[in-house]
Amino acid sequence: MPAQVKYIIANEGCERFSFYGMRNILTPFLISTLLLFLPVADRASEAKHVFHTFVIGVYFFPLLGGWIADRFFGKYNTVFWLSLVYCAGHACLAAFEDNLKGFYFGLFLIALGSGGIKPLVASFVGDQFDQTNKHKAKLVFDAFYWIINFGSFFASLLMPLFLKSYGPSVAFGIPGILMFIATIVFWMGKRKYVHVPPAPPDPDSFMRVARSALLARRPGRWRLGLGVAIFGALGAVLSLAMSFQWGFVISACGALVLLLAFGGIGTSMQLERARGIHPDAAVDAVRAVLRILIVFALVTPFWSLFDQKASTWIVQANSMTHTMSLFGNQFTFLPAQMQALNPLMVMILIPFNNMVLFPLIARMGIEVTALRRMTTGIAFTALAWVVIGVIQSSMDAGTPTSMAWQILPYAILTMGEVLVSATGLEFAYSQAPPSMKGIIMAFWSLAITVGSLWVLIVNSSVKHDAVLGYISHSGMGVIAFQMYFFAAFAFAAAVVFGWYATRYRMTNNYRV
Repeated sequence: MPAQVKYIIANEGCERFSFYGMRNILTPFLISTLLLFLPVADRASEAKHVFHTFVIGVYFFPLLGGWIADRFFGKYNTVFWLSLVYCAGHACLAAFEDNLKGFYFGLFLIALGSGGIKPLVASFVGDQFDQTNKHKAKLVFDAFYWIINFGSFFASLLMPLFLKSYGPSVAFGIPGILMFIATIVFWMGKRKYVHVPPAPPDPDSFMRVARSALLARRPGRWRLGLGVAIFGALGAVLSLAMSFQWGFVISACGALVLLLAFGGIGTSMQLERARGIHPDAAVDAVRAVLRILIVFALVTPFWSLFDQKASTWIVQANSMTHTMSLFGNQFTFLPAQMQALNPLMVMILIPFNNMVLFPLIARMGIEVTALRRMTTGIAFTALAWVVIGVIQSSMDAGTPTSMAWQILPYAILTMGEVLVSATGLEFAYSQAPPSMKGIIMAFWSLAITVGSLWVLIVNSSVKHDAVLGYISHSGMGVIAFQMYFFAAFAFAAAVVFGWYATRYRMTNNYRV
């Protein structure tokens, strides 16, 4: 086991405490303090909009961080300097607790810093391994994910209490201190890391191979792939033109999705035309990346459900009774503290799955592959939203409901997370061609951006009179309808993902 991994894991634990500490109190802070100028009925919806816009930023900037690291500064330098930007963002949240523009600027800096380093820390862990010890990598990626949730657990438990007892300056300041400690710990291992240098300018890069494939002519053959790519570009322009109706964030993210989706499909249709212009290895690498992106696209419904535990589920918990009976004793919890269940269960489920569940399934003659775990995880996530929807329907019928009822959907959701998210980190790294580790991990993060994009689109759609009329005729409340809709969305994604998994051919791209 590479000894230097301990610095990266310790850094990740502090950084995740920092991130989840501020993220998990963001929605309740917005509703109770920063958005008081809005009518009461509009605050929860606007807080969800701000939260998911922030999440979109966090998981969009990995594209920038991955590109800078792969092409210019390397992973270590990019992580270190963007970590300082991250610290500055926390300072803004603490200083501008009552200033809307200053607070939102702090969120922007955190999105830039956190998002920029997100794909790099995980791939930097992978760089510490080679073919001789790659079998240890899965354990470290699991340990990596475990420490993420270790930090998240204490942040979710403590920060709502600090917000209530000491105010937003302290509650947002403590995560900033933890982020500064994370940066120092990461710097301490500088001379012990394996540093993979950034790739030099490549005449056979992904974009150049894709461009050659789209523009290459063949006598008597149409360039249908180019037409598909142009159609996507026109759709992206139309999406941006609709920003006055949908808002800039939805329009810009929609434009990016259209460019990537139709550009990727078009490139795949004509990719063989790049052979002869570029080496076969470069063309095959592009084919591998396009196949990976299909997997990432099919994971986006999981993220649209998972991240709403910090928005939609908190809004639901605000309307529940906050006193629970445990072992004959009465305890009162804040709604935001319920999120501590998720990392606590992750810390239990990861070792349970690796030491008990997966070996038991293997002894039954079933191979527990990465894609099978991810398929099952998406289905578990959908099931969690069926349960949370049933709870919401009961509340809409006037039944007083304790927050303790959220424990069951949290448990199911967490099993889905462990099977999808923890597995996806190692899958993304192992399948990425050597010269594209950072950018592929960035695309993995972009899947989370698209997940939040679905949430913003659905939230905007239910404000239209036609949709509201349909929901009222269904006999369900708006929130319950959305919950069942997202559950059906994820179940459909699990079916398609499982079908594609049977056709995906795994590769091994660890460092020699």
